[in-house]
Amino acid sequence: MHRLKALIADDEPLARERLRFLLSTEAEVEVAGECRNGREVIAALKKNRFDVLFLDIQMPGKDGFEVIEQVGAANMPATVFVTAHNEYAVQAFEVHALDYLTKPVEPERLQATLVRVRERIASHAALMTQEQLKSVLHSLENGGAPRQAHPKHLLVHNGSKDTFVSVNEIEWIEAADYYACLHVGAKSFMLRETIKELAKTLDPEKFVRIHRSVIVNVEQVKEIFREGQGEGSVVLKTGQQLRMSKAGWQSLVAVSRR
Repeated sequence: MHRLKALIADDEPLARERLRFLLSTEAEVEVAGECRNGREVIAALKKNRFDVLFLDIQMPGKDGFEVIEQVGAANMPATVFVTAHNEYAVQAFEVHALDYLTKPVEPERLQATLVRVRERIASHAALMTQEQLKSVLHSLENGGAPRQAHPKHLLVHNGSKDTFVSVNEIEWIEAADYYACLHVGAKSFMLRETIKELAKTLDPEKFVRIHRSVIVNVEQVKEIFREGQGEGSVVLKTGQQLRMSKAGWQSLVAVSRR
């Protein structure tokens, strides 16, 4: 198994020492570097490749958020924020951090984070992240390379088993916190991606977000019911009825006219 190359960034020596010690007990992880401030982090990322970055939010010079802003989210390794303050958690996920750890870091919580890192790396080839999509769109706007194909399969990790789910077989997708539940026939699969990320990744000609918590495969839609000017519903060929917002109805109409 490939050992994860980790970079630790924290201005507190004791915090770095604790994280280094905890990671040293993980056979699959190699601490390949340590940084004391944002400037050193940026230099290290430009010089070497790392699989995961444990990034302290509050550091002298440039804080963790400023590091990501300067390097660019698309160029960052899997990033785990380390903080003494829970109020930074929401902001951490807004800049696409994979996870966050609260000081003092506990062994069990760190192990759960490493599982998430492995999942992200394993699914990277199968699912384009939101930031990668932004990069592709930016390239197109500037006359760059042709559009990258939308994924045909999604890799779903479940314990020691990985499952490839054919995108064309997905009937609808349901939001479940930081997961997305993929409904395929009588089966369902939990993918560790938000529904917002999937909506930006899947082919918009085939998958439409009809509600803030629902994406539907338009080829599976049988009937559409509208209730005045407000919300309505969509009935799939299987008989499954799904909620539809006004914006969702407009999106469906837009797709049907293309």
